[in-house]
Amino acid sequence: MTAQAALEPMQAFAELGLIHLGENNMSQVLGRISELEKRTIPGADEVSVSLVHAGQASTAAFTGELALHLDETQYELGGGPCLAAAAGGETMHVTDMAAEDRWPEYAPEAVSRGARSSVSVGIPVQQAVTGALNIYSTRAEAFDDVAVDLARAFASYAAVALANAHLYASTAALAGQMQDAMATRAVIEQAKGILVSQRGCTPEDAFDILVRASKNANRKLREIAESLVEKSQRG
Repeated sequence: MTAQAALEPMQAFAELGLIHLGENNMSQVLGRISELEKRTIPGADEVSVSLVHAGQASTAAFTGELALHLDETQYELGGGPCLAAAAGGETMHVTDMAAEDRWPEYAPEAVSRGARSSVSVGIPVQQAVTGALNIYSTRAEAFDDVAVDLARAFASYAAVALANAHLYASTAALAGQMQDAMATRAVIEQAKGILVSQRGCTPEDAFDILVRASKNANRKLREIAESLVEKSQRG
């Protein structure tokens, strides 16, 4: 995939201001925030947004396979910087995963996947929902004070977007969106498994194939994945 050009912070914030909640659902808004943040934060390789509702965590937006895997690893283990940031509304900065001792189960897994540093910033959504904006890098000590401050600025935009989105959807609808997000990830994982089996590629390459197909066909990633799964089931 071709990398997009980097953005200056003021340009990114201006583009965030052009997002119309009435024309985009919460997932689309968060997806746009993630994309812009990846292009703006120095050192960012992948970005995601985690939401926690009724004790259930899910990733509402992500820019790549690495971010999604690291998020879900933390959910499975029940601990990690993104969950800590969401719970406390704080900033969790991991400068070097290889030397991180706050999350002894998660950190080695992150290193094994190639992640060496991260920043997670808590975002309040509403009483029943908390969240975190997560930035991951494959380099140790990738995020300096300027990068962390920018991450906090983006988190403030995410918080406003989520608060406004609540005007369009009830807590029940929000929970439904989270369930949809989990269902989407499930079918994407199925499609990735099919591609890995058929082409002998890695899961990361399979994900990239799906993303390219989505862009080329101008269809949602979930639709592409569902089509592949249905075709496989028909034999």
